[in-house]
Amino acid sequence: MLAPSFRMRRPLPHQLLQAWRAHQYLQRALVHPQQSRCFAQKITEAQTGAGTNTPVPDNAEPPKSKPPFYFEAGYALFAKRPSRPFPPPFLSLPSTSFSEPLSTYNKSRDRRPTVNGQTIRGVTNGDDAVLVSENFVGANDGVGAWAARKMGHAALWSRLILHFWSLEVEGASYSPSSPPDPVAYLQKAFELTKNATSSPNEWHGTTTACGAQLGSDDQTPVHPLLYVTQLGDSKILVVRPSSKEVIFRTQEQWHWFDCPRQLGTNSPDTPTENAVLDRVEIEEGDVVLAMTDGVVDNLWEHEVVENVSESMKRWTSDAEKGTEQQTYADGMQFVAQQLVNAAREIAQDPFAESPYMEKAIDEGLSIEGGKLDDISVVAAQCKRRKV
Repeated sequence: MLAPSFRMRRPLPHQLLQAWRAHQYLQRALVHPQQSRCFAQKITEAQTGAGTNTPVPDNAEPPKSKPPFYFEAGYALFAKRPSRPFPPPFLSLPSTSFSEPLSTYNKSRDRRPTVNGQTIRGVTNGDDAVLVSENFVGANDGVGAWAARKMGHAALWSRLILHFWSLEVEGASYSPSSPPDPVAYLQKAFELTKNATSSPNEWHGTTTACGAQLGSDDQTPVHPLLYVTQLGDSKILVVRPSSKEVIFRTQEQWHWFDCPRQLGTNSPDTPTENAVLDRVEIEEGDVVLAMTDGVVDNLWEHEVVENVSESMKRWTSDAEKGTEQQTYADGMQFVAQQLVNAAREIAQDPFAESPYMEKAIDEGLSIEGGKLDDISVVAAQCKRRKV
C-alpha cells in the first residue's frame, strides 16, 4: 500500500502549508547543515527531573506486607510546560503581611503539598504524576485540557489518586494465599480524591492511571508476581533485558481517538467497572516500565525495548569500571532518563515519524511529527530481598 503522502489527490490548504514548511526546512538544512534537525520549540532545563525515589514522610508507617521481592527503581521526567502550583488548602501560600492574624506563613515554609494532614506522595511532572516505592510504581497522566477551565487542575487529580493509591497498597495485608486487590485500592483512592477535591473548594480534573504492585507466589522456591492495573492510555511494559523480550504489555483503553478512559470530573469511567487487572509471572532482573503516553505516542515498542537494553549495557559497563559508587537504583534512573531523552527528541521534531502520527492517519487526520507532551518514565528492576 502506498504511503498517504503519495496518494493522488488535490492538495488541501493545510497540505500546502505543510509543503511550504518542508521547503523552508530544506532551505535551512542546505544553508546550515549542522542545524539540520528542526525542533518545534525549545524547552528549558527547569522542566526536567529525575530521581531514584519519590518523597516519603519521616513519620510514615512501614508497609503491612513485605514480599520477598522488591523494586530497585528510578524515574525521569520532561514537562512540556511548568507544573502549576497546587491550590490551597493543599499548599499554603504566604500572606501579604507577617503580622496578619490569619497568616499562614509558618506553614508556608514547607513547600511540600499536603492532604488530610499528610504530605502528598509522588512527584508532579506537568500534568503527569509518578510514584516509586519498594513494592509499587505508578504513572498517571492528567488531562491537560483542564488547565483552560475555571477551577480545573488535572495535575492535582493525577497526583492525589497516585498518593491515595500508594497508601492503600501500603496499608493492605496480602500474601500468596490472600493476593492483593489493586483495583479495589484504586477505587478507594478515586473516592478519597473526589472527597478531597470537593471541599472546601471544588477542583476539576481527570487522569489516566497505571500501576504495578509486586508480590510472590506460593511455590518453593518463591517466584515474583506482578499485579498490573490499567485504566486509560498510560502503559506498563515488562522487559527482559537479557533476551530483549517483552514479557507483558498493557493495552490502551479509548473512548475515541485521543480521548482515553480517565478518572475524574464528568467521566463515566470508574476503577471497579473499567480498570483491567493482570497477574504476570516475572523473573528476578526483569525491568518494569511505567510510562505515560508521552513515551508511547513518540516511540514504538521495539524502540523502547532496544533503548532499555542498550542503556542497561552502558550502565553495567560504566559501573564495572568502578569510576564512582553506583547502585541498581542509579542504573534504573539512567535507563529512565535515556528513554525520556529518546521520546523527547521525537516529540520536539515536527517531521519525525511517530506512533501518534500513525494513529492519526488511521483516523483520517493529517498530522505529522511527534507529539509534544509531558513525558514520564519509571523504570523498576525486580530484586530478591537478602535474608
